[in-house]
Amino acid sequence: MVATPWWRRPWLALLGSVAVVFVAFSLLPYLSLDPARSRVPVPASLRWYYPLLVVHIVCGAIAMLSGCVQIWPWFRQRFPRAHRRLGRLYVFGGVLPAGLIGLVIGALSPFGPVLRVSNVLLALLWLTFTVTGYRSARQQRMAEHRKWMIRSFALVMSVITNRIWGVVAGIALMPQLHTTFAGNEELLRQAIAGIAGWLGWTLPLLLTQGWLEHRAPTEHTRASPALPIAG
Repeated sequence: MVATPWWRRPWLALLGSVAVVFVAFSLLPYLSLDPARSRVPVPASLRWYYPLLVVHIVCGAIAMLSGCVQIWPWFRQRFPRAHRRLGRLYVFGGVLPAGLIGLVIGALSPFGPVLRVSNVLLALLWLTFTVTGYRSARQQRMAEHRKWMIRSFALVMSVITNRIWGVVAGIALMPQLHTTFAGNEELLRQAIAGIAGWLGWTLPLLLTQGWLEHRAPTEHTRASPALPIAG
């Protein structure tokens, strides 16, 4: 089956453009290696925190950009060798280091316990989905491989939806600073971060799973005529 050209899948171009802009915006402050420019508060007592944060962000950017190419069906069919090589970069240069570091810095988030739990669970699922997808490819179970990697990529992109929910939660909760939060700005900040953190990855993952389940009968129907018939 010939893959649909990219111009017939405009969402791919939009997704790639959003990813490039987001990566450029996110990486810029960290290229100077100056902790003072970090967008995440750096604990003064943990000197190793900032270097790990930088590696996490760089590897996350690698995963995001390479993942945008990997989910492109035309690229996968036209350049299978490049797809495999880029896939190794996604796994070993992107997800594994970013996910393992995410377990550490996520558990130490300055934005409260609700976000810490979300960060750690997100990192664990991201690593699990990716390793399962990689093993499926090694075992030539390509249909399973694609599904697990799509789930993995959904979690990569959740860092963007996280920001969107942060804005929504901020607009909804800030008027309640002096009522619900009794003027406690730190508590308000933690509530916004917690809501954004959880919604940022759970909703994309649920939508992705729903899309995969909706697509499964269609893929089975298309594949059925190609199956060998015994007899």
